[in-house]
Amino acid sequence: MCEFFQEDIFLWFSKHYRTFPWRRYSDPYRIMIAEFMLHRTRAAQVVPVYEEFLEKYPDVRTLAGADEDEIKEVTRHLGLHWRSGHFIAAAQFVLEEFGGEFPDIRKELLKIPGVGDYVAGAILTVCFNKPEHVIDSNIARFIDRFHGLGLKGELRRKRKIIDLSKELFNISEPGSFLFAILDFTDKICKPRTPECARCILNRDCRFPSKSI
Repeated sequence: MCEFFQEDIFLWFSKHYRTFPWRRYSDPYRIMIAEFMLHRTRAAQVVPVYEEFLEKYPDVRTLAGADEDEIKEVTRHLGLHWRSGHFIAAAQFVLEEFGGEFPDIRKELLKIPGVGDYVAGAILTVCFNKPEHVIDSNIARFIDRFHGLGLKGELRRKRKIIDLSKELFNISEPGSFLFAILDFTDKICKPRTPECARCILNRDCRFPSKSI
């Protein structure tokens, strides 16, 4: 992945970016909570719940001592009842194992209950400005289309996608780029009806349907 492609996406992002409260922070705790809530949930739904949650539990220590039923009450609008325990377990783990400080190493972050590879990558890029790979289904789809790979199955698990993601995020502002590529895949490189005719990468993209 050549650097100017990232620059083109940054340029698009500067005109079409979305504003969400978690994008104001570089605190690993607040990014982790946002990612927990955003799992299979639209961002617009998460905003009011996220803000209420942080008012009640502004840091790892307050969340670690929270009651699970109280967590369920705050997150009930997101349908996250079954995951309410993850919030507390993650906070307790960070407090007990890391002294309340989030590590800046992927394998250590992955030890936190509920933190998978994507959340770990988001924390590393956004909070620690590390050029670490971040892959969700949208980013995997973009990589597959742009390079014309034509892969099948769960793309984000494919070795080729992971390797190309490492190149994609190997830039000076990986955290900002994460937000840019997420917005780009939401508005342009969409799952079913990609806006190929309006895509700034149209000339270089190898996706078969780019002429649509």
